[in-house]
Amino acid sequence: MIVLNGGSSSGKSGIARCLQDVLPGAWLTFGVDSLDAAMPAALREGDGGLDIRPDGSVGVGPEYRRLSDAWALGVAAMVRAGAHVVLDEVFLDGAGGQKRWLHALDGLDALWVGVRCDPDTAAGREAARGDRVPGMARAQAESVHLGVGYDMEVDSAAREPMACALLIAERYAQHVRGARGREA
Repeated sequence: MIVLNGGSSSGKSGIARCLQDVLPGAWLTFGVDSLDAAMPAALREGDGGLDIRPDGSVGVGPEYRRLSDAWALGVAAMVRAGAHVVLDEVFLDGAGGQKRWLHALDGLDALWVGVRCDPDTAAGREAARGDRVPGMARAQAESVHLGVGYDMEVDSAAREPMACALLIAERYAQHVRGARGREA
């Protein structure tokens, strides 16, 4: 499993799609956008769900968190069943988000990748997309990385998605070889 964490409009989804092209075998991609699309409308905007504020900051209510945690356990079950997964995530509370995923992935091996993108570039991408609340990318550019431990980081403002994916694929191959060595 490969976990990509970065702010909104940082380039994670493009990198995830490129990883599907360069990694050996079949890889599924899931992410926070998949989860959000699966949520009932009432939890995408409302009590107990996501609270997307006019400044672009995001709060997470208890019902959304409960379903998000259940979803993480479901993704982990797919990995336990043999699926290869690239996760495209936004740790809104930094280290707390990673801690929840570490709990869900207990006993599984994952490569943790920070996808960095400077706030100005992310804000420009956000404006071009037109499907985000202005300010979200800038607000998340650094906060999602606070206290998070990574195996590697990529700068999606300095490299195209495929170049980032190739770096991650190379590191993943090293990671797998290292894990096999630890098992021997």
